[in-house]
Amino acid sequence: MGSSFGQLIVLVVNTLGHLVMLALLLRFLLQASRADFYNPVSLALVKMTAPVLNPLRRLIPAWRNFDLATLLVALLFGTLASALMIFSAGYVLPGIGTLLSWAFLGMLSYILKIYFWGLLISVIVSWVAPYSGNPALLLIQQILEPLQRLFRKVIPPMGGLDLSPIFIFLGIQVVEIMLVGTLRQGLGLGQQAAMFVIGV
Repeated sequence: MGSSFGQLIVLVVNTLGHLVMLALLLRFLLQASRADFYNPVSLALVKMTAPVLNPLRRLIPAWRNFDLATLLVALLFGTLASALMIFSAGYVLPGIGTLLSWAFLGMLSYILKIYFWGLLISVIVSWVAPYSGNPALLLIQQILEPLQRLFRKVIPPMGGLDLSPIFIFLGIQVVEIMLVGTLRQGLGLGQQAAMFVIGV
């Protein structure tokens, strides 16, 4: 790895990059799941991301419930962040196609992580405080609901016990291993390069 200053830049970009990527992908999932945009957390996310997203959303309209402009910004941001970290660490930059592919993989992996941790939090809260009205928890449940509803159609609750979270956890792990793992190998994203890709 490069100089101490370069390591510092990598640390700062990686830390801030995770926060920005989380905000962007949560904004995307909010619209995809038709979550309550009047929720205080939703309003905060919209306010934070509006200056960058609103001009681009005029040029790139949404497709059904999918905010393509937000995905594009997340992809470009991930690409630029990776390039900056690789350069700051003293390594040779790969081609733009490789960087974009790595960023796409990181974005996909990040979405899976959001679902995984969101579901885990939701399950724990359902045991500890099932009637909590916390805005963040309500938002997590709204983002998860379309996915849970899909699984409930295949595996309906039995005796009041909802088994969908178990199968969602399993599904996330399968996608992580089969899809993300395969893409990672195909794109030549080794362990060292993965240090500079947000989400992987």
